[in-house]
Amino acid sequence: MAAASSSLLILHPRLTLFATTLRPLSLFTHHFSSTTPHHPNATGRSISLSSPPSDFAQKIDVNPPKGTRDFPPEDMRLRNWLFHNFREVSELFGFEEVDYPVLETESLYIRKAGEEIRDQLYCFEDKGNRRVALRPELTPSLARLVIQKGKSVPLPIKWFAIGQCWRYERMTRGRRREHYQWNMDIIGVPDVTGEAELISSIVTFFKRIGITAKDVGFKISSRKVLQEVLSLYSVPEASFAKACIIIDKMGKIPMEEIKKELKLVDLSNEAIEDLLQVLSMKSLTELEEKLGDAGEAVRELKQLFSLAEKFGYSEWIQFDASVVRGLAYYTGIVFEGFDREGKLRAICGGGRYDRLLSTFGGDDIPACGFGFGDAVIIELLKERQLIPEVPLEVENIVCSLDPDLQGAAATVATLLREKGQCVDLVLENKPLKWVFKRAARINARRLILVGKSEWERGMVSVKILSTGEQNQINLDDLQ
Repeated sequence: MAAASSSLLILHPRLTLFATTLRPLSLFTHHFSSTTPHHPNATGRSISLSSPPSDFAQKIDVNPPKGTRDFPPEDMRLRNWLFHNFREVSELFGFEEVDYPVLETESLYIRKAGEEIRDQLYCFEDKGNRRVALRPELTPSLARLVIQKGKSVPLPIKWFAIGQCWRYERMTRGRRREHYQWNMDIIGVPDVTGEAELISSIVTFFKRIGITAKDVGFKISSRKVLQEVLSLYSVPEASFAKACIIIDKMGKIPMEEIKKELKLVDLSNEAIEDLLQVLSMKSLTELEEKLGDAGEAVRELKQLFSLAEKFGYSEWIQFDASVVRGLAYYTGIVFEGFDREGKLRAICGGGRYDRLLSTFGGDDIPACGFGFGDAVIIELLKERQLIPEVPLEVENIVCSLDPDLQGAAATVATLLREKGQCVDLVLENKPLKWVFKRAARINARRLILVGKSEWERGMVSVKILSTGEQNQINLDDLQ
């Protein structure tokens, strides 16, 4: 348009967000006419503008959706610090990093009735009429990828991932509707050496961030304990899986409710009482007296505790028969990291899932792994006053002393960046007082000033901010 008609107002899109009386042009209905002299397709009709939606002027809610988080710079630095430790520990143990789509096919998570996770899915039908879901966990995606790769990936597979997960659940301390999760998984190792290695990696992580065995521990049991108890009462496999999900609610709902739910999955009163008696056991010796030493459950648990001594983390672990984990795919050893003061929910959890791949149509391969969320560990670090200071740190701040030298300052910044140095370039003509305040805020190591006389001689002034030492340095010698 060559000129603006008095009846047509053009707004810059950035000016429309909090408009109270003005509306963006896209919200109007246009009828161009010959009475609009500057429109090239004038046809003789007058312009008519429809009324804008009455609620457009409302200010947006600046908070993120309930249960989710923003990560402003200071929080992002803490998150990066945490993820850096996740990655370094994983790589110390020889694991390779992988990732999967946040959006997966819904059927990947619809396994067996009763799993809490079914009711927590963020799921919907996409525009291609496909049922999809935001991933609530990472292990099913891992299984899908292992099946996809088939025999092209040699065993054992040792992969780790750090990904965002979504669950619509009741929020408590350390529990949100989105969180990031660190997973480490071993595919192709049938022995409990796999679980022992995984627990060792978590212990290594805790030590790196200042957490000790006095702060946290691991409760360890096996799904096979329940299997052996319930086999005495000829409980079918289908009821066993449902019983595990119910038992995982112990401590979260009253014991009478636990008993009622167990009856609903066809457990007799005698089986329930025997099962609850075993679940109260905190000693491997006591369990062995009950089940004997011939079964796999006791043998594998004893082997794991023996390996813990060799790895050097015996003081971190304890037997607790009540640990079963809530997901149906676990088949053997299971474990949970817990806060010894009892103020927080489980810090992490995992175990063996030898039959997961067959639930997706693949061939079963022995496997074990764990998930470790980002929310509870941050709460624990706060409790122990171990949150690290992760300040913004910039090596150089570069500033021109003359508006005409802004291009020269850009040249200096580019030179340093090409040498791998971090540079904050002052993009406006600012007084030195402002520049020094900026340098202090970003913890700059040195200030580089581009002045007219120095630049004419191919030099810049370099001030070491920690000592106040200042020198003029030839541009070619600037490191």
